[in-house]
Amino acid sequence: MFYKSPPPKPSYSAGGYSAHRVPLELHDINRRRLCDRLKQRQDVPEGAVVFLEGGKSQPRHSGDTEDLFRQESYYHWAFGVLEPDSYGAIEVDTGRSIVFLPELHESYEIWMGKIQPPEHYVEKYVVDEVHFYKEEDDAKIVEVLKSKNPSVLLRLKGMNTDSKKTSKPAQFKGIDQFNLNDTTLHPEITELRVYKSEREIDVIRAACAIAGEAHKAVMRMARPGNYEYHLESVFRGTVSHHGCRHLAYTPIVASGPNSAVLHYGHAGAPNDRQIDDGDLVLCDMGGEYYCYASDITCTFPISGKFTPEQRVIFDAVSDANLQLRTRTRIGTSWVENHRLALRIILTHLRDYGMLKGEVDDMMKVHLGAVFMPHGLGHFLGVDVHDVGGYGQGMTRIDEPSFCNLRTVRTLEKNMVVTVEPGCYFIDKLMDEALANPDQRDFINGEVFEKFRGFGGVSPTRCNFVFSRPHIAESSFSNAMRN
Repeated sequence: MFYKSPPPKPSYSAGGYSAHRVPLELHDINRRRLCDRLKQRQDVPEGAVVFLEGGKSQPRHSGDTEDLFRQESYYHWAFGVLEPDSYGAIEVDTGRSIVFLPELHESYEIWMGKIQPPEHYVEKYVVDEVHFYKEEDDAKIVEVLKSKNPSVLLRLKGMNTDSKKTSKPAQFKGIDQFNLNDTTLHPEITELRVYKSEREIDVIRAACAIAGEAHKAVMRMARPGNYEYHLESVFRGTVSHHGCRHLAYTPIVASGPNSAVLHYGHAGAPNDRQIDDGDLVLCDMGGEYYCYASDITCTFPISGKFTPEQRVIFDAVSDANLQLRTRTRIGTSWVENHRLALRIILTHLRDYGMLKGEVDDMMKVHLGAVFMPHGLGHFLGVDVHDVGGYGQGMTRIDEPSFCNLRTVRTLEKNMVVTVEPGCYFIDKLMDEALANPDQRDFINGEVFEKFRGFGGVSPTRCNFVFSRPHIAESSFSNAMRN
């Protein structure tokens, strides 16, 4: 007897033998989590509808060329719609989902491909309804929403605590005909993004695995005489080969003294130095798979062998990374993890002879911030610096280094964080330390000065906080469980 196989569940895949298949129930799970959370609020009445606006297609400046579109992150979390210029609605009481897509002109089929009916997108995105609207009047959106008789439209408006930018609430012609609430949704959906579903974690793992393979490809080809952008091109090509059309952030390939520039690789410093024999190379690069980010940093000697000075700094940072790996578990204070990283690095520098005195006293004068001015790491998800680091009532610590922490939370189940201690020799901070009477007495000036132009070292691990032990899948993506 032959049995018919059940139809496959709708999913996204970038294609190819190695591409991860993402079940689209990921977004249905997220929408239901959101509805369940909103129902618990007394200020959300029956008949409330969440209304989100997706990202817009934008030409490059005044030209007619568009950069490759990447969906707005909150909208992707809720709907997974790939196309630009769309809207989405979720009925809080029932969880029913509606997507509005722009009605395409018939010439679209000449230039862009077949125009599909609404039923195609209902199946593609696993939503309950899809409607086309005309961008010039938006009447269809008004008509459909009025048929639902919403008591209120919950729109997204709130500040990202990393970028300090504010989410733009959804707008369309005729929205003033509805009761609007712009305060409730943002803190709730942001808090949900802090805690990843199992489906989301699977996608992040895939993105980290792809980025790990790309970093290994970079190290295999890197040679003295390469330019930094040669290494960047290998990374870009490898993650693209495995299904990442977008990078998670601007690639940093910093060699020699450039590795002391924390956000090197920007437009004014475009990874364009030629790598010399004997240089350290710091590669901080990550790819996005299905809008979920990876973030991996590797530091290695271009010659294949560390000098004694390079080994000291690399071992200090690696020790911090490995010790923090065992502490990245449920119930751990992120602030205390950061404090431990500073202590470990200072201890290594003292044992080497660069510093002198008691580490406790160095901590009191914030000497660790000279070498590690940045925060220990950050949440990872639909954004590389994922949202929710500072929830309602949480405030930044007004102390050097600690003020740059991207979260002050205690770790909980299903958070995903990067662990990236570092040790950098930045001229400005070195000069300030030598001029600071509270700090300079701890510094052996002769040894300290030898490290001007040294650069910096930072390895990154992506850690998944769970409730049970789990063996790391690779040296680039590590799952820490309690």
